[in-house]
Amino acid sequence: MKMPLVMSPGPTTVNEEVRRAMSRGIVNPDLDPEFFEFYRETAGKLKKLMRTKNDVLILSSEAILGLEAACASLIEPGDKVLVIENGIFGKGFGSLAEIYGGDVSYFTCDYRKGIDEEKLRIFLSQNKGFKIATIVHCETPSGLTNPVDKLCPALKEHGIITVVDTVSGVGGEELEVDGWGIDIAIGGSQKCLSAPPGLCFLSISEAAWSKILNREKPIAGFYANLAVWKNWYSERFFPYTQPVSDLYALDAALDIALSQGPRLQEKHRALADAVRKSIVSAGLELYPRENFSNTVTSVVVPEGITFSGIFDAMLNEHGIIIAGAFDFLKGKVFRLGHMGENCSEDKLFMTLRALDKTLEALGFQLKARMHEEFSKLI
Repeated sequence: MKMPLVMSPGPTTVNEEVRRAMSRGIVNPDLDPEFFEFYRETAGKLKKLMRTKNDVLILSSEAILGLEAACASLIEPGDKVLVIENGIFGKGFGSLAEIYGGDVSYFTCDYRKGIDEEKLRIFLSQNKGFKIATIVHCETPSGLTNPVDKLCPALKEHGIITVVDTVSGVGGEELEVDGWGIDIAIGGSQKCLSAPPGLCFLSISEAAWSKILNREKPIAGFYANLAVWKNWYSERFFPYTQPVSDLYALDAALDIALSQGPRLQEKHRALADAVRKSIVSAGLELYPRENFSNTVTSVVVPEGITFSGIFDAMLNEHGIIIAGAFDFLKGKVFRLGHMGENCSEDKLFMTLRALDKTLEALGFQLKARMHEEFSKLI
């Protein structure tokens, strides 16, 4: 069976070095002293990538665990929680906050634009008492990136603990956890780092730890309880058995990402810009109107064509998987991932060439061929 080229916004292609790392021998992570050092060193690499001195934890689960663990560990019943949202994932944060008893208010902005900093500042001046705020860095279904560098400092001026979902951002977008005042930043293994799915990671500030460890009511649950991790290293104790092979893979993926230095984000920016310009030149409409993501592009499905028609032809005739969306965007957009190992000139050229052929076959009149325009721009 020939494997398709997966050009969706995560999971992404896994580098062969990362795949080989998974074949290393298995140890008992609860008993091997060297494994505690390995875990700590891997977390240290994430600190470098995220530009933080805060503690970093790596949890065994898809990134949704990180989002839920942040809510479960920080929020006490009745805490005022501000959910800053302009998309599906941002709004979804509110549901998690409500599960754990948060008194949730929504600050909602245009779903096709980034969060407006000035409007948020006005809102905060008129609405007081929030203890925690949640934001999505990169709204993956929408293909836009929010100005977290401006939003978090505005929140910190009001003493609010900031929780940022940067699952589709970290590694592909600029990120300054400490410099921007992010108390908890959450990422995942399968996006820009191009490791296998199955791990999430969080940076946790001293302010966040203080809130977690000085609650009036205990944290409900265990697996999503970050407090049980506080002294893991000094006590040489993991709360549960660690996924050894997945951690080996993540460590190898981090080595690849960190070896690129500033070029990593620059490559994502440059190729994302070329993809967008190529798509627009063909007469297609981008879903976001500004604040475009450097890791995923969301395109409005042309009138008279269905997403299923595009998806089926791309897979069955060209061996390429692209993504649609869900919720209110279901059937309305298709998405191309250009993150991590998929942020590649060759892979994007092949994808755009296949998309040209697919759309023409479905009756769309291209104003320009995307793969040709892309070649001129890179």
